[in-house]
Amino acid sequence: MKQPNLKKLGVIGGMGPLATAHFFRRIVECTEAAADQEHLDIIIFNHARIPDRTEAILSKKHEPYLSLITKDAKELEKLGVENIAIPCNTSHYFYKEIQESVAIPVINMVRESLAYATQVRKAKIVGLLATDGTVRSGIYHRPAEELGLSLVTPAPESQKKVMRIIYDYVKGGKPGGREELLEVISELKREGAEVVILGCTELSCLNLDLPEYCVDALEVLVKRSIEVSGGRYRGTL
Repeated sequence: MKQPNLKKLGVIGGMGPLATAHFFRRIVECTEAAADQEHLDIIIFNHARIPDRTEAILSKKHEPYLSLITKDAKELEKLGVENIAIPCNTSHYFYKEIQESVAIPVINMVRESLAYATQVRKAKIVGLLATDGTVRSGIYHRPAEELGLSLVTPAPESQKKVMRIIYDYVKGGKPGGREELLEVISELKREGAEVVILGCTELSCLNLDLPEYCVDALEVLVKRSIEVSGGRYRGTL
């Protein structure tokens, strides 16, 4: 019998598709359930043709992206979901507009990840691995300041490595990228970061054996998505 009080989850995905697939798999793997009927009901929009988020932010051409993602949120609301998750950090630049477009909660992956870093890991200095769009627009910087956290980002050459890993290796389907990413993580640690957040869901797809001081923002979103939907998280963070 289906567990009582489980809420239907909506997911706006496709940013990118592999990250969305990984997110769904992790929700299934990390939900405490003894039968199919004890898992969450989930509606996923794999909107792969939505415009690139970093390009939308840096070019200041917001409207094409905003019109599509807010339409997705409204469609999910019409379909009866009670919470929405967006497994894409960069898209949270538009969080306010997305949340205001619907009457149901949109889980804020950025704030949840920073809150986890400071409240659970007790960090004061946090390193960030993310796209240029996320780093330059301050998506993590503003909430970090509100939480009293200092944010450390990669040096310019190292940030180029991060972008190459995201766009060439993960999105482009090329093998590799793991060792380069671990090098950048080590650099942030040397710069004083007590916790390093993987702030791009594409990086989660590399399935790295991460150092214990790393926090995967996608895994934080998995945990919160399960919990706000009334389920129990059985993964590890």
